[in-house]
Amino acid sequence: MGDKNGQVVAGGHDQGSRLDQLKYPADVLVDKETDSLIICDLGNDRVVRWSRRSGTTQGEILIDNIECYGLAMDDQRYLYISDYRKHEVRRYQIGDKNGTIVAGGNGKGAGLNQLNNPYYIFVDQQQTVYVTDHVNHRVMKWNKGAKEGIVVAGGQGRGSALTQLSNPNGLFVDTLGEFITTEMNETTYIVLLDTNLFIFTYLFYTCQDRQYIVHV
Repeated sequence: MGDKNGQVVAGGHDQGSRLDQLKYPADVLVDKETDSLIICDLGNDRVVRWSRRSGTTQGEILIDNIECYGLAMDDQRYLYISDYRKHEVRRYQIGDKNGTIVAGGNGKGAGLNQLNNPYYIFVDQQQTVYVTDHVNHRVMKWNKGAKEGIVVAGGQGRGSALTQLSNPNGLFVDTLGEFITTEMNETTYIVLLDTNLFIFTYLFYTCQDRQYIVHV
């Protein structure tokens, strides 16, 4: 805290495909057990791991040939990765190259068993998977072992009504089952959904270097 300058902990050698480089990293998580960073290296179609120990100069490839966008890890250290070109989310044991489909995997579409460009994900203690289904303008919930997901926000087409989302992006779920998702638009909306499915929307904007929050 209080540092005026950051420290490069992965990449930093221009964009590229070498093991000491990254290209459009999309997501990252901290694996405390191995004291390392796991990174969606989107532009290189791979997931890489970088040790946080001093002296680390390059990463190692965990999974390649995957157009990953979002990452999550559950309490049992299973790794969850969204593949936005295959329209699916898979669960991996560390070291596993194939994984198991836990959401989507039935081609691109808007059916309850489908996703369309899944972006970010969140996994709770019950291994329930929440996915921002980007092009379908919705957030999906997939219970462990389910063949279909449940729409928990949006799903009413793209728009600004309280029942709609517009290209949902980031996602977080708290221990009470409430979640926060961000949308891609000219402005950024934060949508909170509680367990009773009441939706509250806040508009964040910046004016003259000051940030404002307005309840709408």
